[in-house]
Amino acid sequence: MRAVLSIGSNMDDRVELLCTVFTEFREDIVAASPVYATPPWGVTDQDEFLNAVLIVDVDESPKELLRRGQKLEEAAERVRVRHWGPRTLDVDIVDIEGYTSDDPELTVPHPYAHERAFVLIPWLAADGGARLSGEGVAKRVAALDPKERADIRRLGMMEEL
Repeated sequence: MRAVLSIGSNMDDRVELLCTVFTEFREDIVAASPVYATPPWGVTDQDEFLNAVLIVDVDESPKELLRRGQKLEEAAERVRVRHWGPRTLDVDIVDIEGYTSDDPELTVPHPYAHERAFVLIPWLAADGGARLSGEGVAKRVAALDPKERADIRRLGMMEEL
């Protein structure tokens, strides 16, 4: 199963926390985006995030993949204090090839991915031909507010940081 994971952190050692996801999925990674510095989304009175996208091929079910990401979040001592608030680590399943779900526990494709530059820009960098719900991610990026696109800064590949 091929899946797109969006990962982010805006607390503690952000690079090290993202590295835990790269390490966990090292055998499964098909493509990885650079790491980007991104402004907070939704709740703006918090530090900027580091975000990246991993495209992985895994042999597990969607729910097993969800649990794998949640274990990484738990290991990073993620606490959900407020919606869209600061977090040590976020591992979101954005899309799974050939799979859709409206289950509240795992909604695929991610219900907000289409409007979030911090997901779309890294995803496009990892896969120039990426599609979300039948539409090219490049088209979705072009439709975003130009300021939102401009506020996202490429820092480099994970191994460079």
